[in-house]
Amino acid sequence: MPAVHSSTPSPPRDSTGDDPARLGTLLDAAITAIGGTAREGQRAMAEAVGTAMEGGRHLLVQAGTGTGKSLAYLVPALLHAVTSGRPVVVSTATIALQNQIVAKDLPRLVEALAPHLPRTPTYALLKGRSNYVCRHKLDGGYPVDIDPGALFAEASADPARDGGERLGEQVRRLRAWAEETDTGDRDSLETPVSDRAWRQVSVSGSHCLGSSCPMASSCFAEHSRELAREVDLVVTNHALLAIDAFDGHGIIPDHDVVVFDEAHSLTGSVTTAVTDVLTPSLVRGTVRDLRGLGVAATALDDAGEELREALSLVSDGRVIGDLPEQLADAVEHLRTESRQAHSDAKDAGDADVAGTAGSRKAVRSNLQQIIDVCTRLLAPEEDDVVSVSHSGATGRSSIQVAPLSVAGAMRGAVLEHRTAILTSATLALGGRFEPPAGEVGLARAARTAPEEIPALEDRGAWAGLDVGSPFDYRRQGILYIARHLPPPGREGPSLDMLDHLTELVEASAGGALCLFSSRRGAELAAEHVRARLDLTIGVQGEDSISNLVRIFREEQDSCLFGTITLWQGVDVVGDACRLVTIDRIPFPRPDEPLTSARQERIASRGGNGFMSVSAQHAALLLAQGSGRLIRTKDDRGMVAVLDPRLATARYGGFLREAMPPLWPTSDPQVALGALRRLAQTV
Repeated sequence: MPAVHSSTPSPPRDSTGDDPARLGTLLDAAITAIGGTAREGQRAMAEAVGTAMEGGRHLLVQAGTGTGKSLAYLVPALLHAVTSGRPVVVSTATIALQNQIVAKDLPRLVEALAPHLPRTPTYALLKGRSNYVCRHKLDGGYPVDIDPGALFAEASADPARDGGERLGEQVRRLRAWAEETDTGDRDSLETPVSDRAWRQVSVSGSHCLGSSCPMASSCFAEHSRELAREVDLVVTNHALLAIDAFDGHGIIPDHDVVVFDEAHSLTGSVTTAVTDVLTPSLVRGTVRDLRGLGVAATALDDAGEELREALSLVSDGRVIGDLPEQLADAVEHLRTESRQAHSDAKDAGDADVAGTAGSRKAVRSNLQQIIDVCTRLLAPEEDDVVSVSHSGATGRSSIQVAPLSVAGAMRGAVLEHRTAILTSATLALGGRFEPPAGEVGLARAARTAPEEIPALEDRGAWAGLDVGSPFDYRRQGILYIARHLPPPGREGPSLDMLDHLTELVEASAGGALCLFSSRRGAELAAEHVRARLDLTIGVQGEDSISNLVRIFREEQDSCLFGTITLWQGVDVVGDACRLVTIDRIPFPRPDEPLTSARQERIASRGGNGFMSVSAQHAALLLAQGSGRLIRTKDDRGMVAVLDPRLATARYGGFLREAMPPLWPTSDPQVALGALRRLAQTV
């Protein structure tokens, strides 16, 4: 039975919301349309979501894999939008889930629900500008941001193909595609390109000329936004929604209800969106662009060099207290010179020369970013965490400032103005909703149950509901912990681990989703397996996530290697995904500035900082990653964790408790034998 989290007894359901029978009819029609079966948890969630939307109160729902949570919120969302006349926004963490909702779920839902509603619902996908090709940039409206010689370098769109395609070839192919595409959306590309090639034909939101662009009328990004303003349901992502809410850009249409799917990663996405970063390379690039406009920028160049030298004197990690004197002076000097350069760039360049307007916009945007970061660094908020990082691989340094908590920002920008539904398969670890509620700015204690929501007037009221999962995990899958391997070290994947990973992938004959805690680890492992097995290996960064997932889904002997994006939101059912490997427990780095600051705060209040922050973070990712395996009642397979600490460390029990309750083993021969038998049935 679904578990309701409530601090008070639940009275009979208030009848002021939508007629439950009507919602039930719509849900039945939707289930029939997708060829599904009725599920108790799905119906309970749909009713609670409908009640919350009608009553204007917040709701947190933990819906285990197989519940059909997308349907459980999409049906009441479409009903609410059509009957209220106001759009509903659905926000997700990953492009994969966005594409699934828009390309797979909504077309069938709309067709099924239309006969039961006053009119046919409409919907649109809304992404950031950098996901669309920029016609103005293709027409020379922006400066080229790569050296001509780089056009002949390998771009690694697909290293398995003849050593990789040249960057210049990819750019030429993108130009040809831009003349044919109807959407300009990178995800509609059939042949992959690297991130580096894509940057040559796209611009960020801050660099866009907006309404002053000579090609605004034919802009792909603008067209997508126009569509979004006219529909009932808008699908977007956490980062874009956060940026829009905090900065007031008006990108997302005015709405009174937002559904956060993959809500376990909401605070992380919001934190990233409001974190400011300053690098000497940003200053150097801005100086170069200013000189392209005819502005000498000598003083700004000197200030950037002063920043570089000052950063080199500061150790990697958090900056506790005031900035060191030399660094503070460098930041102040840089702010002063950036303000002057911002003014100088206003009328710089020749209006008759192609690219001048775009160049001015780009350079002034970068200068404003530098000014804003410097200002924040010189007068940080009480909860801001300032840190310096040095990359040994690139030799680059940076200074960043991030909020310790986004609860206040979320409460003020989002929760006080609209109803929020937060849902995930891993939202309330240990059955407790208070931690995720507090992280996003809701009250720490639940004030109501779903049935009570419409009667309340407190905008901070919320309810928590756990509807469980319908799967028989112990019968459907195995949790294999490679206890015999050495614990992972800081130097990267060990040879023993890479060899055992290869054994597992070979035994399963592909069908492996291989998850890593670092991109370098994923790349090294992919290289190792490619050299030993004749299988299709996709690696994150070599193509768009949607294309990588499509190939993985369609080719049963293929494997997909990647990092955090693939730990969540990837929905590949059946034999195509029969093995999920996890290289190590995904703890955050102990010296990661926000992690250490949050742990210290909890410890100062008498709590266990490690378990509350680091272990909680790892548990969520393990739950999400292992949740990629069993997606339907017919799926079979194995989750293989190549980190023995999951079995041997005292915190291992807590972490395992967060994962699906698969049948456990630590015997490598049992694991390899099971995979071989499974591969024979494919």
